[in-house]
Amino acid sequence: MKIEFVTATDEVVTAEAEPGDNLLRVAQAAGLPLEGTCEGQMACSTCHVIVEPHWFDLLHEASEEEEDMLDLAAGVARTSRLSCQIDLTPELDGLKVRIPVESYDMSR
Repeated sequence: MKIEFVTATDEVVTAEAEPGDNLLRVAQAAGLPLEGTCEGQMACSTCHVIVEPHWFDLLHEASEEEEDMLDLAAGVARTSRLSCQIDLTPELDGLKVRIPVESYDMSR
């Protein structure tokens, strides 16, 4: 399956993934700047992505803990999610997400 990441410069990076893969790990394997320093424990928001609206409705609902972490993230949109919380399913083949510009400059 293919996953598309849109960078801060609107470059589209396509990554290969398998059902069951975690979106954060797919992004990191593709060399994209999603930090994910908390190892999926939701103690940070450094892996936040903005999911394209069509795809957002196909994701499982965010937990209360994830929503709390997103409140701390910079550059959040209505369709923001933590990539560490997105496990890929066959229905997500072609998933398109945007990496917020803040991920490229963690000093912001």
